[in-house]
Amino acid sequence: MVRRIVLILVLAGIGLVAGQQPAASPSAIQEKRMARGEVGSLLPEFSLTDLRGRPVRSADLRGKVVLIDFWATWCGPCKKEMPGYQQLLDHYGPQGFAVIGFKFDTMKDTEDPVRFAKRFGVRYPLVVASDAVKEKFGGIAGLPTTLLYDRQGVLRTKVIGFEYTSTFEEDLEKTAVTCC
Repeated sequence: MVRRIVLILVLAGIGLVAGQQPAASPSAIQEKRMARGEVGSLLPEFSLTDLRGRPVRSADLRGKVVLIDFWATWCGPCKKEMPGYQQLLDHYGPQGFAVIGFKFDTMKDTEDPVRFAKRFGVRYPLVVASDAVKEKFGGIAGLPTTLLYDRQGVLRTKVIGFEYTSTFEEDLEKTAVTCC
């Protein structure tokens, strides 16, 4: 009987101590539940250098709507999408919209990536997507892959494969991601 009372008191004490620990913040709970790269997950932290030698940091994107595009010089659909992303940036950039292109390095480039970008009128930052970068975004299943994050850094839209620019523009205009 005494052992039972002692056991109950010990368990009650553990419960009180556990109850005094601070609750996890909503963002911490969200991060635990959301797999990287899934809609609802957060923009990962990164600090890289683009193909022109300029720094590209996720910290500099805070408070902006961000479109992340995984692409390659040998990817036909990428060639169709990228000029449209530049047009979106030209239109919405002054209102807090940013585009970052992550170049896949799994196959040999069909041309110099900087000349490729210039030929297609792309002026937004282009960064090599190392395996570590791909992992931070939850892995990339196919090209192109486009991710649209809201101003709080939450992934709102994920498209694997070609998508018309107008679809992303509609997302910008009609949802909480609106930057305009």
